Amino acid sequence: MQLTNFDVMMLGRDCPLVMGILNATPDSFSDGGLFNAPQHAVARARSMIAEGADIIDIGAESTRPYGDAQPVSEEGELQRLHEVLPHIVALGVAVSIDTMKSRVANWALRQGAAIVNDVWGLQRDPNMARVVGESGASVIVMHNREVVDPSVEIVEDMLRFFDRSLTIASSAGITSSRIVLDPGIGFGKTPQQSIVAIARLDALHSLGCPVLVGASRKRFIASVTPSNPQQRLGGSLAAHLLAAQRGAKIVRVHDVAETVQALRVATEIDNSVEELS
Repeated sequence: MQLTNFDVMMLGRDCPLVMGILNATPDSFSDGGLFNAPQHAVARARSMIAEGADIIDIGAESTRPYGDAQPVSEEGELQRLHEVLPHIVALGVAVSIDTMKSRVANWALRQGAAIVNDVWGLQRDPNMARVVGESGASVIVMHNREVVDPSVEIVEDMLRFFDRSLTIASSAGITSSRIVLDPGIGFGKTPQQSIVAIARLDALHSLGCPVLVGASRKRFIASVTPSNPQQRLGGSLAAHLLAAQRGAKIVRVHDVAETVQALRVATEIDNSVEELS
């Protein structure tokens, strides 16, 4: 496994890293069924790398926060990954495994994945932090809630959640340079709370870890401008550009080429303004 230290990955970068989403599932909210065949998944990974993806995030169980996604057993998740993940690792890009199961994470890390993306922030599977800590891998710690509660002050809730996750990580020997925080746009939140989470992203910087934002095609966009997931490119780009302005170091996206172009143009404009001032 090629270890991924996020501080090192970001050296010399003047715009966020781009993580390409690869759903090897039949029921993901936006592209379920498109890439669950192994040859289609590998081809999609190649395409995203060519478009500028820095990381490929592979998931074999839909974790969509709404809808009728079916739970997948450990065996089922491993079976879906078996013919996909090693081939994508061989492409030479940093690979992230999107799972909330420590056994699946452990297998993926042994196959060469470098990052664990846990939508429950090390707080669901009691063995997840140990697996990450012992492997030397990096981890994306995402904020989540069991129940959506419009009355919750979402930024305060995120800070409390991340404080627990960071304590768990520290106890397992996971250093801060191997941790990224994800506000969990759309997970356990109303659309308005997701919008606030992006608007108040700077509140997370005090925790000392880089921040990832995954707003791609999320439902909050439709709350502003009614649309189905495939019609939310404009809203996704707007959210990720504003997240970058607020200090996000990684964006997790379906539309890699368009996001890379938007980030590079925005960065060039910002750099020109600084040169003129």
